[in-house]
Amino acid sequence: MTDTDSSSLPERKRGSGVKLVYDLLRDEILDLKLAPGSPIDEVQLAERFKMSRTPIREALVRLAGEGLIETLPNRSTMVANIDFLNLHTFFDALVLMYRVTTRLAAQYHRPEDLAIIRGFHEDYARSLAERDTLGMIATNAAFHAAIAEAGRNPYFTSLFRRLLDEGRRILRLYYQSYDDQFPQLFVDEHAAILAAIEARDVEKADQLGKAHAEQIVAQVQKLFNRNDRLDIAL
Repeated sequence: MTDTDSSSLPERKRGSGVKLVYDLLRDEILDLKLAPGSPIDEVQLAERFKMSRTPIREALVRLAGEGLIETLPNRSTMVANIDFLNLHTFFDALVLMYRVTTRLAAQYHRPEDLAIIRGFHEDYARSLAERDTLGMIATNAAFHAAIAEAGRNPYFTSLFRRLLDEGRRILRLYYQSYDDQFPQLFVDEHAAILAAIEARDVEKADQLGKAHAEQIVAQVQKLFNRNDRLDIAL
Protein backbone atom coordinates (compact mmCIF):
# COMPACT_ATOMS: atom_id res chain seq x y z
CA MET A 1 0.00 0.00 0.00
CA THR A 2 1.12 3.57 -0.54
CA ASP A 3 1.67 6.34 1.99
CA THR A 4 -1.16 8.66 2.92
CA ASP A 5 -1.55 11.49 0.39
CA SER A 6 0.64 14.24 1.88
CA SER A 7 -1.43 16.97 0.21
CA SER A 8 -4.20 16.29 2.72
CA LEU A 9 -1.87 16.70 5.70
CA PRO A 10 -0.43 19.80 7.40
CA GLU A 11 2.84 20.97 5.91
CA ARG A 12 4.83 19.93 8.96
CA LYS A 13 3.53 16.36 8.66
CA ARG A 14 4.66 15.73 5.09
CA GLY A 15 7.55 13.41 4.31
CA SER A 16 8.26 9.73 4.53
CA GLY A 17 5.78 7.26 5.92
CA VAL A 18 7.95 6.65 8.97
CA LYS A 19 8.21 10.35 9.83
CA LEU A 20 4.51 10.91 9.23
CA VAL A 21 3.50 8.14 11.65
CA TYR A 22 6.19 9.08 14.16
CA ASP A 23 5.24 12.77 14.21
CA LEU A 24 1.50 12.20 14.55
CA LEU A 25 1.73 9.49 17.20
CA ARG A 26 4.34 11.41 19.16
CA ASP A 27 2.12 14.49 19.28
CA GLU A 28 -0.91 12.42 20.27
CA ILE A 29 1.04 10.75 23.09
CA LEU A 30 2.59 13.96 24.41
CA ASP A 31 -0.73 15.83 24.20
CA LEU A 32 -2.46 12.94 26.05
CA LYS A 33 -4.78 12.27 23.13
CA LEU A 34 -3.40 8.76 23.54
CA ALA A 35 -3.54 8.14 27.28
CA PRO A 36 -0.76 6.36 29.20
CA GLY A 37 -1.39 2.62 29.04
CA SER A 38 -3.38 2.79 25.81
CA PRO A 39 -2.76 -0.20 23.51
CA ILE A 40 -0.93 0.35 20.24
CA ASP A 41 -2.06 -1.92 17.40
CA GLU A 42 0.11 -2.09 14.27
CA VAL A 43 -2.73 -3.44 12.14
CA GLN A 44 -5.07 -0.62 13.12
CA LEU A 45 -2.34 1.95 12.51
CA ALA A 46 -1.62 0.48 9.08
CA GLU A 47 -5.31 0.84 8.25
CA ARG A 48 -5.46 4.36 9.67
CA PHE A 49 -2.46 5.63 7.70
CA LYS A 50 -3.14 3.47 4.63
CA MET A 51 0.38 2.08 4.48
CA SER A 52 2.23 -1.15 5.12
CA ARG A 53 3.26 -2.24 8.61
CA THR A 54 6.97 -1.70 7.91
CA PRO A 55 6.98 2.12 8.33
CA ILE A 56 4.55 1.72 11.24
CA ARG A 57 6.97 -0.63 12.98
CA GLU A 58 9.94 1.66 12.35
CA ALA A 59 8.06 4.64 13.77
CA LEU A 60 7.17 2.63 16.87
CA VAL A 61 10.82 1.68 17.33
CA ARG A 62 11.71 5.38 17.35
CA LEU A 63 8.99 6.14 19.87
CA ALA A 64 10.15 3.25 22.05
CA GLY A 65 13.67 4.68 21.93
CA GLU A 66 12.31 7.89 23.42
CA GLY A 67 10.49 5.99 26.15
CA LEU A 68 7.05 6.96 24.86
CA ILE A 69 5.83 3.43 24.15
CA GLU A 70 6.60 0.09 25.77
CA THR A 71 6.61 -3.47 24.47
CA LEU A 72 5.25 -5.94 27.01
CA PRO A 73 6.48 -9.53 27.55
CA ASN A 74 3.56 -10.83 25.45
CA ARG A 75 4.87 -8.59 22.62
CA SER A 76 1.88 -6.26 22.76
CA THR A 77 2.63 -2.53 22.68
CA MET A 78 1.20 0.31 24.73
CA VAL A 79 1.73 3.99 25.44
CA ALA A 80 4.27 4.31 28.26
CA ASN A 81 2.95 5.28 31.66
CA ILE A 82 4.16 8.45 33.37
CA ASP A 83 6.73 7.54 36.03
CA PHE A 84 5.23 9.51 38.90
CA LEU A 85 7.55 7.93 41.48
CA ASN A 86 10.68 9.31 39.84
CA LEU A 87 9.37 12.72 38.83
CA HIS A 88 11.73 14.34 41.33
CA THR A 89 14.69 13.61 39.04
CA PHE A 90 12.88 15.26 36.13
CA PHE A 91 12.01 18.27 38.30
CA ASP A 92 15.62 18.65 39.49
CA ALA A 93 16.87 18.72 35.91
CA LEU A 94 14.08 21.06 34.79
CA VAL A 95 14.75 23.68 37.48
CA LEU A 96 18.46 23.61 36.75
CA MET A 97 17.93 24.06 33.01
CA TYR A 98 15.46 26.93 33.51
CA ARG A 99 18.13 28.67 35.57
CA VAL A 100 21.15 28.08 33.38
CA THR A 101 19.47 28.83 30.05
CA THR A 102 17.88 32.05 31.32
CA ARG A 103 21.16 33.10 32.89
CA LEU A 104 23.16 32.48 29.72
CA ALA A 105 20.56 34.26 27.58
CA ALA A 106 21.01 37.39 29.73
CA GLN A 107 24.74 37.15 29.20
CA TYR A 108 25.04 36.24 25.53
CA HIS A 109 21.84 37.23 23.70
CA ARG A 110 21.90 39.24 20.49
CA PRO A 111 19.31 41.87 19.50
CA GLU A 112 17.64 39.52 17.04
CA ASP A 113 17.13 36.94 19.81
CA LEU A 114 14.94 39.33 21.78
CA ALA A 115 12.51 39.74 18.90
CA ILE A 116 12.11 35.97 18.63
CA ILE A 117 11.63 35.49 22.38
CA ARG A 118 9.16 38.39 22.54
CA GLY A 119 7.18 36.91 19.67
CA PHE A 120 6.74 33.62 21.50
CA HIS A 121 5.87 35.52 24.68
CA GLU A 122 3.06 37.27 22.82
CA ASP A 123 1.91 33.98 21.30
CA TYR A 124 1.75 32.46 24.77
CA ALA A 125 -0.24 35.39 26.14
CA ARG A 126 -2.68 35.01 23.27
CA SER A 127 -3.07 31.27 23.89
CA LEU A 128 -3.73 31.90 27.58
CA ALA A 129 -6.34 34.53 26.80
CA GLU A 130 -8.06 32.06 24.47
CA ARG A 131 -7.84 29.25 27.07
CA ASP A 132 -6.01 27.17 24.47
CA THR A 133 -4.21 24.59 26.64
CA LEU A 134 -2.33 22.85 23.84
CA GLY A 135 -1.38 26.22 22.40
CA MET A 136 -0.06 27.31 25.80
CA ILE A 137 2.07 24.19 26.08
CA ALA A 138 3.50 24.62 22.58
CA THR A 139 4.21 28.34 22.90
CA ASN A 140 5.64 27.95 26.40
CA ALA A 141 8.12 25.38 25.06
CA ALA A 142 8.96 27.64 22.11
CA PHE A 143 9.50 30.62 24.45
CA HIS A 144 11.94 28.78 26.69
CA ALA A 145 13.67 27.02 23.80
CA ALA A 146 14.27 30.43 22.21
CA ILE A 147 15.79 31.62 25.48
CA ALA A 148 18.07 28.57 25.47
CA GLU A 149 19.11 29.32 21.89
CA ALA A 150 19.99 32.87 22.93
CA GLY A 151 22.38 31.45 25.53
CA ARG A 152 24.46 29.92 22.72
CA ASN A 153 25.32 26.64 24.38
CA PRO A 154 24.07 23.84 22.09
CA TYR A 155 24.50 21.19 24.79
CA PHE A 156 22.21 22.99 27.21
CA THR A 157 19.78 23.80 24.40
CA SER A 158 19.55 20.15 23.33
CA LEU A 159 19.00 18.91 26.88
CA PHE A 160 16.42 21.59 27.63
CA ARG A 161 14.47 20.83 24.46
CA ARG A 162 14.38 17.18 25.49
CA LEU A 163 13.10 18.09 28.95
CA LEU A 164 10.46 20.41 27.51
CA ASP A 165 9.28 17.64 25.19
CA GLU A 166 9.22 15.02 27.94
CA GLY A 167 7.32 17.46 30.15
CA ARG A 168 4.44 17.97 27.73
CA ARG A 169 2.35 15.22 29.33
CA ILE A 170 3.08 16.62 32.78
CA LEU A 171 2.14 20.14 31.66
CA ARG A 172 -1.11 18.82 30.21
CA LEU A 173 -2.05 17.63 33.70
CA TYR A 174 -0.59 20.79 35.24
CA TYR A 175 -2.81 23.11 33.23
CA GLN A 176 -5.76 20.78 33.82
CA SER A 177 -5.36 21.43 37.54
CA TYR A 178 -6.39 25.07 36.97
CA ASP A 179 -9.76 24.07 35.45
CA ASP A 180 -9.22 26.49 32.54
CA GLN A 181 -8.86 29.44 34.92
CA PHE A 182 -5.26 30.12 34.01
CA PRO A 183 -3.74 32.93 36.08
CA GLN A 184 -2.13 35.99 34.50
CA LEU A 185 0.88 35.07 36.65
CA PHE A 186 2.26 32.91 33.85
CA VAL A 187 2.38 35.80 31.38
CA ASP A 188 3.75 38.21 34.00
CA GLU A 189 6.59 35.82 34.89
CA HIS A 190 7.51 35.43 31.22
CA ALA A 191 7.52 39.21 30.83
CA ALA A 192 9.80 39.62 33.85
CA ILE A 193 12.20 36.98 32.52
CA LEU A 194 12.31 38.70 29.14
CA ALA A 195 13.00 42.07 30.79
CA ALA A 196 15.89 40.64 32.83
CA ILE A 197 17.40 39.07 29.73
CA GLU A 198 17.08 42.31 27.78
CA ALA A 199 18.72 44.23 30.63
CA ARG A 200 21.56 41.66 30.74
CA ASP A 201 20.88 41.23 34.45
CA VAL A 202 22.40 37.76 34.81
CA GLU A 203 21.64 37.27 38.51
CA LYS A 204 18.05 38.51 38.16
CA ALA A 205 17.50 36.22 35.17
CA ASP A 206 18.84 33.28 37.18
CA GLN A 207 16.57 34.16 40.11
CA LEU A 208 13.47 34.54 37.93
CA GLY A 209 14.16 31.34 36.00
CA LYS A 210 14.48 29.42 39.25
CA ALA A 211 11.31 30.90 40.74
CA HIS A 212 9.36 30.26 37.53
CA ALA A 213 10.41 26.61 37.40
CA GLU A 214 9.83 26.03 41.12
CA GLN A 215 6.26 27.33 41.05
CA ILE A 216 5.50 24.91 38.19
CA VAL A 217 7.04 22.05 40.17
CA ALA A 218 5.12 23.03 43.32
CA GLN A 219 1.81 23.11 41.46
CA VAL A 220 2.42 19.73 39.84
CA GLN A 221 3.42 18.19 43.17
CA LYS A 222 0.30 19.66 44.76
CA LEU A 223 -1.78 18.10 42.01
CA PHE A 224 -0.24 14.67 42.48
CA ASN A 225 -0.46 14.80 46.27
CA ARG A 226 -4.22 15.28 46.30
CA ASN A 227 -6.28 12.55 47.89
CA ASP A 228 -8.13 12.16 44.59
CA ARG A 229 -4.89 11.76 42.61
CA LEU A 230 -6.03 8.47 41.09
CA ASP A 231 -9.11 10.19 39.72
CA ILE A 232 -7.13 12.56 37.49
CA ALA A 233 -8.59 12.31 34.02
CA LEU A 234 -5.99 11.32 31.47
